[in-house]
Amino acid sequence: MLQRPDSEEYSPYFTGYINQVPEGDYLSILHSQLDAIVDLFSSINNEQGLYRYEPGKWSLKEVLGHITDTERIMSYRMLRIARGDTTNLPGFDQDLYITNTSFDELSMEDLLNDFKAVRQATFTLLKTISEAAWLRKGIANNNEISARAFAYVIAGHAQHHLGVIQQKYND
Repeated sequence: MLQRPDSEEYSPYFTGYINQVPEGDYLSILHSQLDAIVDLFSSINNEQGLYRYEPGKWSLKEVLGHITDTERIMSYRMLRIARGDTTNLPGFDQDLYITNTSFDELSMEDLLNDFKAVRQATFTLLKTISEAAWLRKGIANNNEISARAFAYVIAGHAQHHLGVIQQKYND
């Protein structure tokens, strides 16, 4: 069972995300989260997916696309670090990613299928990482971080956005 990372395994920037992950079996948490995201976004039609809680904020479709993009990036970082790559992995500008997408033009079904595919890829990747590899550290955006910290960032980031949706998008 994948253990929660120690605080010295990641920069303080990721603390909020890692703290979002409840105690328990990590894989069960990821599966429950997958179900929660599918249930939530399946209930939103294409028109509702364009809703923004205020001007300049992301639409619900963009939030789902952002969750998916971020999981792709964090999984890639986790892979590289688990495999022993110590190259400084660059950061990314989430707003630039949203600006340069067409998430609002895609159907909710397509966006959900993309998320499910990425989450499934995360599940299969997790199976290939040995216990020793979870503790390997690398550099991402000039900060040292372990492979298992990235695993928790994946779950915590998605959980964070589920909370934002609950708070900001559900009137």
